[in-house]
Amino acid sequence: MIIQQRPEPLEILLFRALFERLVLLENHIIFSEKGYEGELRSDKWLEGLTDNWLVLHGLLLEYNGSKFQIDTLIVAHEKIYLLDVKNYEGDYYLEDDKWFTKTNPNLKNPLHQMIRCETLLLKLLLELGYNYPIESYLIFNNPEFHLYMTTINPSIIFPSQLNRFLKKLNTRPIKLNSNHHKLAQQLASLHIVESPYLRLPPYTFEQIKKGILCPACRTYFLEACKGIFICGHCGCKESADAAVLRNVKEYRLLFPDSKITTNDIYEWCGRIVSKKVIRRILLKNFKLKGFGPSSNFV
Repeated sequence: MIIQQRPEPLEILLFRALFERLVLLENHIIFSEKGYEGELRSDKWLEGLTDNWLVLHGLLLEYNGSKFQIDTLIVAHEKIYLLDVKNYEGDYYLEDDKWFTKTNPNLKNPLHQMIRCETLLLKLLLELGYNYPIESYLIFNNPEFHLYMTTINPSIIFPSQLNRFLKKLNTRPIKLNSNHHKLAQQLASLHIVESPYLRLPPYTFEQIKKGILCPACRTYFLEACKGIFICGHCGCKESADAAVLRNVKEYRLLFPDSKITTNDIYEWCGRIVSKKVIRRILLKNFKLKGFGPSSNFV
């Protein structure tokens, strides 16, 4: 049973919205999306668990002022499973507790991060009144990943071992009771939603390129013909009303503290839709607050 689904990170939505409007963001969005793709691949793989397991995806918890991220947590009958998912690609090397690649000789050891999460989770569970042991695993699920290592570490699960690992989990006794469900719900309630805006590069309304992007290929619409936008690149069609509303949603995402006004949305749409049409769309879909130049839509 899935207790907490993995939401699409707001950070990725923000990077996507900024990607075509700012430069120097490509590495940020590729890194964020690759990690998210690996987590989704892991979620799909874990659908092979029996329905009796209690699964929480994407937990951000805190103990004694220290925050820790758990990709997937599984509540079982006799213990808690902590899965740290990595979407690494390419050849990696592990020697004397040191991780590196041919191009990066000084990587952070992901096992250290996993151990830190396990330690903090154990302390949090004890504080909540639970004394379950924790079994942690580093899950590598990208088939293009390989780790060269001199010793065997049972905490590391490679792509070729995923199916066997899942079968092993499904052979364990289930017999969950109300106490297990109570724990899962408590952990879900303790999940922290952190603002991703602090991790974004600084930007202002004036810096960002204005216009309406095609929803299919993300090139800019040039003009509307009889209330319909037709993308000159891929041929995608969209009504002016839908396109403007989609652009307003993006504006609210990127500038959550800014008011929605006819003039600002006119500028945000690249002045390719008249103020009269924009005001009509806003009046139809939002509530007008105030009068005159200070009026805005909520």
